[in-house]
Amino acid sequence: MDSTSDSPSPEKQDVDALLEQLKSARAGLSSADAEARLVQYGRNALEEKTDSLLRRFLGYFWGPIAWMIEVAAILSALVRHWDDFVIIVALLIFNAAVGFWQEYKAANALEALKQQLALRARVLRDRHWGQIDAVELVPGDIIRLRLGDIIPADAVLIEGDYLAVDQSALTGESLPVNRQTGELVYSGSVARQGEMVAVVTTTGADTLFGRTARLVESAGAVSHFQKAVLAIGDYLIYLSLGLVAILMVVQLFRHAPLLDLVQFALILTVASIPVAMPAVLSVTMAVGALALSKMKAIVSRLQSIEEMAGVDILCSDKTGTLTRNQLTLGEPGVFAAHDAQELILAAALASRAEDQDAIDLAVIGGLSDRAVLEGYTQTRFVPFDPVGKRTEGEIAGSDGRSFKVAKGAPQVILALCKVDQATAERAAALIDEHAAKGYRTLGVARMDTGGDWQFLGILPLFDPPREDSAETIRKAGGYGITVKMVTGDNAAIAREIAAKLGLGKNIQPATALFTGEDGGAPADAAERIEAADGFAQVFPEHKYAIVKALQERGHLVAMTGDGVNDAPALKQADVGIAVSGATDAARAAADLILTAPGLSTIVSAVEEARRIFERMNSYAIYRITETIRIMIFVVLAMIVFDFYPITAIMIILLAFFNDVPIMAIAYDNTGLDRRPVRWNMHRVITVSTVMGVIGTLGSFLMLYLAVDWLQLSIPKVQTYIFLKMAVAGHLTLFVSRSRGWYFARPWPAPVMIWAALSTKLAATLLCLYGFGLVTSISWKEIGLVWGYSIVWSLVTDAAKVSVYRRFDRTASRHRSFLRTLGAHLH
Repeated sequence: MDSTSDSPSPEKQDVDALLEQLKSARAGLSSADAEARLVQYGRNALEEKTDSLLRRFLGYFWGPIAWMIEVAAILSALVRHWDDFVIIVALLIFNAAVGFWQEYKAANALEALKQQLALRARVLRDRHWGQIDAVELVPGDIIRLRLGDIIPADAVLIEGDYLAVDQSALTGESLPVNRQTGELVYSGSVARQGEMVAVVTTTGADTLFGRTARLVESAGAVSHFQKAVLAIGDYLIYLSLGLVAILMVVQLFRHAPLLDLVQFALILTVASIPVAMPAVLSVTMAVGALALSKMKAIVSRLQSIEEMAGVDILCSDKTGTLTRNQLTLGEPGVFAAHDAQELILAAALASRAEDQDAIDLAVIGGLSDRAVLEGYTQTRFVPFDPVGKRTEGEIAGSDGRSFKVAKGAPQVILALCKVDQATAERAAALIDEHAAKGYRTLGVARMDTGGDWQFLGILPLFDPPREDSAETIRKAGGYGITVKMVTGDNAAIAREIAAKLGLGKNIQPATALFTGEDGGAPADAAERIEAADGFAQVFPEHKYAIVKALQERGHLVAMTGDGVNDAPALKQADVGIAVSGATDAARAAADLILTAPGLSTIVSAVEEARRIFERMNSYAIYRITETIRIMIFVVLAMIVFDFYPITAIMIILLAFFNDVPIMAIAYDNTGLDRRPVRWNMHRVITVSTVMGVIGTLGSFLMLYLAVDWLQLSIPKVQTYIFLKMAVAGHLTLFVSRSRGWYFARPWPAPVMIWAALSTKLAATLLCLYGFGLVTSISWKEIGLVWGYSIVWSLVTDAAKVSVYRRFDRTASRHRSFLRTLGAHLH
């Protein structure tokens, strides 16, 4: 029985020449030589550059928006506006703490990778075998590898019959591979059968395992969330500074008191800078992360939620992710056996469950009733070896009769049975048919006492898809996400699984797409990578390069995986997803960690991510609109009317009333987009600017009515304007939260409505009674301001709907043009 992969063996090396090159010998190194080499080559460990926790925390105070907020805090302290100073610093620290805590929980992938290394190794030094810490191994050391060992370093086998090595966590191959004298075995893989002696060739970061770790260290995509926050922040900052500069120049020409002007300009600037924006967006994502955790998906990096909303390509590891990573019997090919169960029984009697061999377990699992084995006793068992390529069992039945059974490579079993030409041709045709599908096959035979070997039939073996994989892929397609399969198995297996899952059959071998030791993608390979439905014979460097190539072509890429080999691509991907049962390395590199089996949770995560994105998009539009509405109005009103339309304390109160309860947006009800969503800054800023300008016109009309029609005193005018801006503030949020009319479904969440009502009630009571902060006005005047604000919100809503419809018509024409162009080219 051949329970190993058919993947090509690495090139055999001349053992004596290699030992000479390494300046070693079969008797091993001396302790003194080993110590000298340890100094030369370093420890057999993955070294990592680490920053202190304090340094990592302080990093959150570095960046354009952070700098602007910090300058505002310093200026507030200089002019002794301590309330402003405390609020600004508190928001800055809160935002940094949220980001730092989430990133800290994610840990780092290198630490988990190091835990995969073997802790102890059997080594021959000073002509004596002993155990040492694996980190002390050096090139040239002679080590012994046995069943169950984690191979501690890259090594070449120099003595023994064979070693079956499970390197699925490194290469993605679903079965162990046979390695013999002169062949290379990789650090981090596991010995499954056999025992051999090997010489260490490379250690630490120079091993294949180490190169994987270096990829993880260098991997990482820039967050689109960070880009969006910076773009919004820059727009608001430049707009605010420009308007304040104009105001300063005009007022200085009017000989306004300099200190009062600087204080007012400072407060106006601070109120307009998006101090709370990073905190609001972080809380929105944190609340979403809590919702995802209830769906069995743990978020390790908050920004990945926003990235997931825009993902349009999902690269999925095959083994253990799309498939069960559990060999299963296919449809048996019956020859001399009476039926399929008799064929499987004979194969099961030529197996040994206690060896935990993948193929033995698959064969035994194919029995309809395992209790049938209790009627037989295995008196002798000959295990598989790479020369004989079969297992054999001597069996005693409950009736006292004895017989032999064998299973293994079909050609070996056919030769053992000396079948006739017709049987051989039928068997060959069946084997070729299964090989075309990527199935492995076993031949099964039986020999009764005094008789000849009889060829009972052929058993095909394959790793079947998970029950929910096809449905998950279909649902992903419904959300505009293209799924591409990535596997270390050969192309035939990949195509067969792809067909069963409803993926296309354009499976590209990685060797046809990548060149060079670093797995880099040539320029002409990019289009083939984008067009491919999957990739076969993939190594870690290939997975990383596939993700990067797709990103460079404008895609947001999610990558699922469970093994060490997936870690670099998981970290490079916009969203790395570690599936249930993933290794520590995969989980540490991932942004999203699934705790429920299968991929179905991903669809739920995408739905939730798109709702979270809509909340963040709504807040961004609201925040820009408010800045424009307040800044343009206040500056122009001072220039035109030559008085403060709102006082400094009113601006601080407005910031409090509008920004503190805005956290409720994290719980808002939103629509669900069926296509990937991304930050469209042109649309966001256009919609915000139109809404802001409409709001400014509304404020000017209110100012005109208060001054010329009602002929109020300036203090009362200021109260009117304050209440109008306070009431309109949350109405603006309701307008910005949807692309349609704001009174249509989905309606706001109750917590948002209550947050808005409570803060507006507080503002109303403040205007009614004054409390020494503002000039009081009557209930009648309050009703006038409320009614005016509600009516004007409908005007703003109409303008918003008109802008969105214009964007939709433009996008529709663009898609129609692309379809026409594509059909013409085709």
